[in-house]
Amino acid sequence: MRNRALRWLLPGLRVKRWLALFTLGIALAAAGVVLLHSDWSRRHADIAFDIGLVLVGAVLASLSVRQLITSVVTVLLPEGTGEIAETYWRSRALLRGPRVVALGGGTGLPVMLRGIKQFTSNITAIVAVTDDGGSSGRLRGELGVPPPGDLRNCLLALAETEPLMEQLFQYRFESGEGLTGHAFGNLFLAAMTTVTGDLQDAIRASSRVLAVRGQVLPATDDQVTLRADLEDGRVISGESHIPEANGTILRVALDPPDASPTQEALRAIAEADVIVLSPGSLFTSLMPNLLVPGIADAIRRSSALRVYVQNIMTQPGETDGMSAEEHLEAIVRHAGTGLVDCVVLNAAPLGDEVAQRYRLRRSEAVHCNEQGLAAAGYEVIALPLLAEGPYARHDSHLVARTILSRWARARRPEPGRLLDLLLLRENLRSDGR
Repeated sequence: MRNRALRWLLPGLRVKRWLALFTLGIALAAAGVVLLHSDWSRRHADIAFDIGLVLVGAVLASLSVRQLITSVVTVLLPEGTGEIAETYWRSRALLRGPRVVALGGGTGLPVMLRGIKQFTSNITAIVAVTDDGGSSGRLRGELGVPPPGDLRNCLLALAETEPLMEQLFQYRFESGEGLTGHAFGNLFLAAMTTVTGDLQDAIRASSRVLAVRGQVLPATDDQVTLRADLEDGRVISGESHIPEANGTILRVALDPPDASPTQEALRAIAEADVIVLSPGSLFTSLMPNLLVPGIADAIRRSSALRVYVQNIMTQPGETDGMSAEEHLEAIVRHAGTGLVDCVVLNAAPLGDEVAQRYRLRRSEAVHCNEQGLAAAGYEVIALPLLAEGPYARHDSHLVARTILSRWARARRPEPGRLLDLLLLRENLRSDGR
């Protein structure tokens, strides 16, 4: 440790000169103070000299500190030092941001996380581990590891890493015996799980590699399979097979039903300021989290603001024709009441071209009856939240801003957290969008 500290004195660091100037400035200022206090009966000229000595010392010390900070920050921020204060302020605001827990899986949860991380670093993503299709399903079947695909996507959504690293983790092999179709990130997580012997250790190691803002947790460490009971009497086993069955889903369940929740997930829910049930596949991405014993009860006991972000479109083979009220009724039917305080709806209309594209896929905009939702006891926030582009997707930034603005407006500052709330409000106020 001592040798590392001495490295600051090596040539070429542009540090020693400013340390020396700082030392000289402090010495001059101290000498001036000592002379001033030694004899107040001296001549006026002597006192003026002493005061001048203090001022010169203070100026030299201030200049050296400024130049020392500039020398260090120029290396750490090569693009320039003009935005140091803004960068530092944003970093501190994010570190002191609200504790947000988001539950889901598939493509919906990563969308939410990309928006939330613009306002806080205190994020926990709780991810379903019932995926049994594609690369994840193959690794699960062949290696006996939890499916890594949704975990990988959430890690990348929260990452502050180089674009090349993200491309690497998302890269899918197009050839090679046994490799075709596999994402590199899935193989990496599977290998780390095998090496460490624990999925959460593998996720933590991957989080360090990707510079993840927040944490990603599986809802359970157990191997679980999702099962669906359909209206026509069929029982479909396997998450990837349920939408393909093209039936009306009455109920989904986990097999085995007594899977143990991860303690870190329960702790994050208990400490949360905001809990978000993210958009995405209702029965195959969101529900598997709520079906893990203990998860729904923890949300029910929480004093956090509990928000459900309603899907924009129905999902073929899963939520055909279901309204927003029916989505929430399904949540209550599976996990009980008390999980949702506030429902966030998109109020922007779909363009004709987008609507036609989805009609060809047997998908339509989810019907939202705001009065009916309010009558059922939910607070409703309906705003234009549609992202630009050819697909009906949420604007992750606007959704996150909507949720956290709602929390910040109604939140009563806790002792010791007033500054945290003020920083969030300032972050929201100064947000450029």
